[in-house]
Parts: sequence; structure tokens; C-alpha cells
Amino acid sequence: MSDPAKFAIPLEDKKDEEKEGDELEPNTELYRPALESLRTLIRTSTSSMTSVPKPLKFLRPHFPDLQALYEGWSASENKSQFADILSVLAMTYSDTQPRGTLKYRLLSASLRPANAPLVDPGTWGHEYVRHLAAELGEEFEYREVQEDGTPSESETPKTELLGTIEDLRFLAKECSTFLLSHNAEPDAVDLLQELEMIEAIVTLVDENTFDRVCQYMTRCVSFLPPPDDITFLQTVHKIYTQFQKFPEAIAIAIRLGDRDMVRDDFNAAGNPLMKRQLAFILARAQIPIEWLQADSADGEEEEEFPSDLSECLSNTRLSSSFREFGKEMGVSEAKSLEDVYKTHLENTRASTSNVDSARGNLAGTFVNAFVNAGFGNDKLMVDVDLGSSWIYKNKEHGMMSAAASLGLSLLWDTDMGLTHIDKYTYSEEEYIKAGCYLAIGISNSSIRTETDAALALLAEHVENKSVPLRTGAIMGLGMAYAGSQREEVMATLLPFIVDEDVSMEICSLAALALGFVFVGSENGEITGTILQVLMEKAERGDKELEGKWARFLALGLALLYLGQQNGSDATLETLKAIEKPISKTAQVIVEACAFAGTTNVLRVQKMLHECDEHIVPPKEEEKKDSDKEKKDGEEKKDGEEKKEEPSKQDDTFQTFAVIAVALISMGEEIGSQMSMRQFNHLMHYGEPNIRKAVPLAIGLVNASNPQLPILETLSKYSHDNDLAVALNAIFAMGLVGAGSNNARLAQMLRQLAGYYHKEADCLFMVRIAQGLVHMGKGTIGVNPFFSDRSIMHKPAVAGLLAVLTAFTDAKGFILDKQHWMLYFLVNAMYPRFMITLDEELNNLPVAVRVGQAVDVVGQAGKPRTISGFQTHTTPVRLGTTERAELATEEFIPYAAALEGFVILKKNPGWESEDSRMQL
Repeated sequence: MSDPAKFAIPLEDKKDEEKEGDELEPNTELYRPALESLRTLIRTSTSSMTSVPKPLKFLRPHFPDLQALYEGWSASENKSQFADILSVLAMTYSDTQPRGTLKYRLLSASLRPANAPLVDPGTWGHEYVRHLAAELGEEFEYREVQEDGTPSESETPKTELLGTIEDLRFLAKECSTFLLSHNAEPDAVDLLQELEMIEAIVTLVDENTFDRVCQYMTRCVSFLPPPDDITFLQTVHKIYTQFQKFPEAIAIAIRLGDRDMVRDDFNAAGNPLMKRQLAFILARAQIPIEWLQADSADGEEEEEFPSDLSECLSNTRLSSSFREFGKEMGVSEAKSLEDVYKTHLENTRASTSNVDSARGNLAGTFVNAFVNAGFGNDKLMVDVDLGSSWIYKNKEHGMMSAAASLGLSLLWDTDMGLTHIDKYTYSEEEYIKAGCYLAIGISNSSIRTETDAALALLAEHVENKSVPLRTGAIMGLGMAYAGSQREEVMATLLPFIVDEDVSMEICSLAALALGFVFVGSENGEITGTILQVLMEKAERGDKELEGKWARFLALGLALLYLGQQNGSDATLETLKAIEKPISKTAQVIVEACAFAGTTNVLRVQKMLHECDEHIVPPKEEEKKDSDKEKKDGEEKKDGEEKKEEPSKQDDTFQTFAVIAVALISMGEEIGSQMSMRQFNHLMHYGEPNIRKAVPLAIGLVNASNPQLPILETLSKYSHDNDLAVALNAIFAMGLVGAGSNNARLAQMLRQLAGYYHKEADCLFMVRIAQGLVHMGKGTIGVNPFFSDRSIMHKPAVAGLLAVLTAFTDAKGFILDKQHWMLYFLVNAMYPRFMITLDEELNNLPVAVRVGQAVDVVGQAGKPRTISGFQTHTTPVRLGTTERAELATEEFIPYAAALEGFVILKKNPGWESEDSRMQL
């Protein structure tokens, strides 16, 4: 290669000539060869990664002179080429002349003759393109600020504005095309995002780059403010649709909650097997089947789908598949209470542990239900005669939970379930009947049948005069049709919210049930009705709004906006007009639900700010008032202070603000870790009402994900002096370990059982937690995220929130007569399995590797997506943070994320080892 130093000498001579006032080279015909020579030297120079290319190094001192020379040239193609070279040299001068690279690049384009093609920026190399991309972003930001108002000199260096916004965007496209073709997909995405033209990437990607682009963009969504996050998802959806990646596309459509998008993706799949796979994904997300129907008034819904497709959409094979899975795992045998408690390992006296108390029997009811959930063969309820049933070992309201537990044992089994439950519906005890209604709803959870048995059986009982029967029927409907958005359920339950003759309990439960059914739908009719009731009760000064049930009315309203972000703005403004303490609580819950799972930092900060306010206890307030009366004797002032008293006393909104932090930040690893640090601070410095909510928030963030640091933190809180904190921490331990069979956690709970053997409430909660840890004998989890933790399951979040809301006043609900609220967890319960099916939808055992999921987004090459894996034969059990991949290439999966039901097809290019050895 020619020595670049040769080129430095004549330039130095030119510099001297210029100083002396002599003219430069008069022969313009030599300009072109000189520029070509210079361009060749710069392009062909090589250097190590740690040093500057030699031509740029030698030419840096001459850059100002070259600029002056450039200004003296008349417009021509030579000048355009000169500008191109100056653009490259400007990289070395970017510290003193900002955005010089971009300036000369735009000048080069403007001087280029109309018929001459532009020089591709990629010809100058990768570093040049990256430099240009960075300056494009700076320039675009500068121009945006200029439009709003000129900034100060210190904020943005002033430069001459060249070219239009369209010129910048055209250049950004060129740079992005180069970056995409050179394995720099994240840089291309970032550049287009900075210039607010991310939609343009749809036309730039090809079959080699689209997957990495989509993965990076999807991961970016958690860190983007609205509406950019929605724009990113919509763009990713367009790319997946363009390349006919229907499972990935429909997953994005479900995240967006877009009805038309879901229907179009489902109908676009021409392959019948792909359609079945999509049906399994939609059934897992509990997407209403009506979404897939064309908007027509003919009403012919069921006939549009073949029977096999309808079966996949309705989730009816879940029960039989789950029981087969249990047999494969060797856990089909029913577990007794002693198998769970293992009281012989507890450090307590035998006499205290064997007392047959009503509270102990009630705990046994829940433990038996959670442990044997879905298997339909437990020894206390299903496989016993009517007379010797466990139900009769409970008192009154305990019978309701015991009868309802039958539904949990027969979970997802709509055929046998109704047969077993039916015999108890003829009981004379109203609590048993109420439990049966609840059981019908529980057993039908997430399953859709042609007979609509739940609606047919429960709708007639919602108007019953008996409060337990009415409660059981209303909540049974809510749980059976969670997420289905059935108009019939709304028509049945909506009148109870408006009816002034019903109690606040029934009104709130009806709102909650409708929140379950229409979760995330922004249903205007239900929203308007709940807001109207709140405003009317507030105007009348209704004391019920200050009671414990009002929070469920607020939760029912909030669930309608789950994941809808700014869709809740109008509702929040309306709530501000209500001058009652419940207004503040409702605002916090609605906003939290609207931004659930978005990791929106500003909303998290807002919720933490709500926890800052110091609420003075009523006694201290009264003391202050009396002191002021003595000192001032100003009755007027005292009257004003008394008016302010109710709002100061109500601190419920702070409890929900803590849960809101967890709700907004969950589902994303970094956000979850940051929230854990905040919870630690709140636990140290918060008021009692804040401290009791911290364990619940930790449980929500880490549901069915028992990490050792989390368990140790909750174990510490479970020994807190404040019993409300200890109770919630014990429950949170159960929630964190739900369905994991975690041995360390089971040991911790046995120690707690010994520690609290004289404290009835805490011991009851320890038993519940033990039942949760062994839920479904280790095969059922409650984590609300699925499809490789990318999709938030809205009915699951609704169920978890309803349980946590009950625990915000554990003494008033769970430890009182409303212990049946623990069954709200059913909405979140789903098998932690992966079952592979052949093209006839029969089980197909194949070898798979299961290990911890590794984030490989943006990494070079093809890194391993799992670590510490083991090879198993399907069906397999998957943990919350685990991921599966096929061990061989013999089969090709129709699904993108290998979990739940996965249909496989034979790889036509696969050759078995035997045939290869023969060859």
C-alpha cells in the first residue's frame, strides 16, 4: 500500500503557498485524480482497533485549510466528492466542530447532479456509519428543540441547519440498511427510533435479520414511554406478519389487546395445524372466542369452527392432559394432610398439634384443595361418601369453603365436576349450597363448554335473598367466565351494582365479578355504572364507602382498565371529583392496573411518592385539636381542622400504593430487582399500613418463583412484631413458592409452624402457605406471565390482585368469614407443563432440553438460550424462569415458545443416526 505520508508533503506546501498569498493549483483537471487518490487511500487504509487510521491521523492538522479550500470551489461533482471526503475527516474534528460529518454528508448530497447516484455511506466503513448515525440523532433532537424554542448555548452547540427533516430520515434509512446487513440490528433500531421513524424498519429487514430485530424491539418495549411502546409492538407485529410468523404475531396481538389484529392473525394462517397451535395460544390467554368471529349479526358462532379447532379454543382437553401429565410425573396419587404438614418434623408437642379445632379443619380444607387441585381424587372430598364428607367437620361459613374446595379438586373437569358437586346442592345448609355454587364456577374456570352449564346453573340464584347463596352465585359466575367478556353475565350482574336495596358487600362483589369477566376491556357501561354509584353514595354521605367492602368496588372498576395505560385518564379525572377517602384509594388502584406490567418508571415514582405522606393517627389528631382549643379558643379554626380529619385518617391508599409498585414493575427482570430495593426501604421507614403491604408486593413480583434471597427476606418478615406484617409475609412465602415443591421453603414453613403453634391465626396462615407450596403436587403455578414470560395473563393478574386486596385487611376478610376469597387464586392457576403433540393431536414423546432461560438479545452469533440444562422426554415440568428447546432437529415446532401444548411436525430433511451410519 502507498505510504500516506507522501500525501502530507504536497498539502503542507499548499498550506505555505496559501499563507504567502500565491494561487493554488490552477489546473482543475487535476482535482478529480487527487480526490480519487485521497479517497482510495482512506478506504484502503487498515489499522488496529486501538488506533486511528493513518490518513485521518496525518490529515487532521490540515482540516481547517481543506475547509477553506472547499468554500472557494464552485458547485460541481468534484466539490460533492470533496465534501464526501471532508465528511470522513470531520470524524477527527467532532470535539471542536460538532456534527461536521453530517454537515458535509448533506452538502455532498445537495451538490450531486440529479442523474448521479449518491455514494453509499457504508463504503466508508462501519465506524463512519456509526459516527454518522450518532450525529443524525443529535441533529434531529436539536431541531426538535429549535421548534419548541431556541435553547441556550450551553445546552446545544449551534450549527448551521442543512437539509430538511426528510433528508435526515433518508440518510438514516441508508445507515440502517448498512447496519442491518452488518449484524448491528440494535444500532439500526436505535437510530430509527431517535428519528421517530421506527415503522420504516419494516421495509428494511429481510429473512436473515428480522428475527434479531424483533427480539431487540420487543425487549426495548419495557423501557419506552407511551406511546412509543405501543408503536414498537405494532411495528414488530407487522414484521412477523410480513414473514408469516403467526405464533409470534398473535402473541404481540394479545399483548396489545387488539381484537381485529387477533382475528386477522388467526384467519391468516392457512395451515390447519398452525391454526390449532394458535388456538392453544388463544385458549391459554383466555381470549374471548367472539373476537375471532366476523362482525356480523347472523349469530352463527360455533358453526364457523371445525370441532377439533373448537376443542382447542375452548381448552376442554386441559383436564385430561393434566391428569396424564400427573401420571407421567408420578404424582397422580392423592396426598393427605400429613404428607404436606409432616408434623413429626415440627418442634412442637404432640398434644398441641393433634387438637381437632374448627380453624385447623378449615386450614385442612384449603390445603387438601390446593395440593390435590385438578386431579379429582382427593381423600377428603371427592372419594368419600356423602355422609362422611369433610364438609361436616366445619362450622357454618367454614362449610362454604369446604364445599367450594370440591371445585378446586375437580378443576377444569367440567363433566365429572358437575356430577360430584350436584349431590351437595340439595343440602339444607345454605352455606354448603353457597359453596357448591362457588365450586361450579371454580371447576369451569378458563374452560368454555357448549352447554354453558355455569351460566345456566348460577344465573337463577344471584337474586336469592340469602347473602351466602347470592355471594356464591355471583363469584361463581365471575370465576367461571373470567376474561370471556360475556354480555349475558353483564346483564345478570350489573343491576346489583345499581340496586340501592342490596348491601355494600353484594354491590362490591358484583363489581368484582364483572371486573373478572371484562378484565382489560374498558367496558364503558360497567365503568359508568360503578362511577355513578360511587358519586351517588358520596353525595348522600353514605358511611358504606368508608367500610372494608368499598375497596372491592374500586378494584372491580380498576380491573376494567388492566394494561390499558392512558385509556384510564377520563375515569381518573372523574374519581378526583368524588370527595370521599375511597376516591384516593380508587385512583391509586385504577392507575396501577392501567400500567400493570409496563415498568413505567414515572408511575412507580408517583406511587412511591404516595407512600411519603405522613398520616397522623386519629388519637394524635384529637390531642392536637384539644391543645389548640385551649390555646386559641378559635372554634372556627377548630371546625376547619375537624373537616379535614377524615381524609387524614384514611391511609388505605398507601397500602395499595405499595402493591401498585409491584404491579407496575413485575414481569421485567430489572424493574423487579429495582422494586425489591424500594420495598426494603419502605419496610424500614414506612408506617404500619405500608409495612403490612410490603410482603404482599414481594409475593406479587415473585409469584411461583422461589429465589433464595426472596425467601430469606420473607422469612425475616414472618417473625415481625407486627402480626399483620407476619401474617402477610407467611402468605407471601406460599405465593412465592406456589406449585414449586421447594424443599428449603417447606422446611422454613415447618419451623414457622413450631414457632407459631400457640398463635392460631399465624398457624392457620402457615398451613395455607404449605398448601400453596405443594399446589397441584408441584405441577401448577400462579405466575401471571406466560409464553417465555412475554405475555401478561390478565385474568391471572385479576385473581392475584383480588386475593391481595383481601389481605390488605386480613383480619376483616380472610381470618373472618371471607376465607373463601383464597379461591380467587384459581384464576391464576395453570399447569407448569410442556406437552408435545403430533399432527393428530396425540401425545408425542420427544427429547427436550430444559434449563434456565438466558437473555441473548443483541448478542453476537448464535449463543445458547438456556444454561445448566438437562435432557428429558416430554411431557416435562417447567419452572417460571426455565425454558425448553428440542434436543434434536427431527421435529419442527409450530409454536415459538415451547410451553403448554406444542404441535410438532416431522422435519422432512431429517436423517436418523441409524440411516446416517448406514450411509
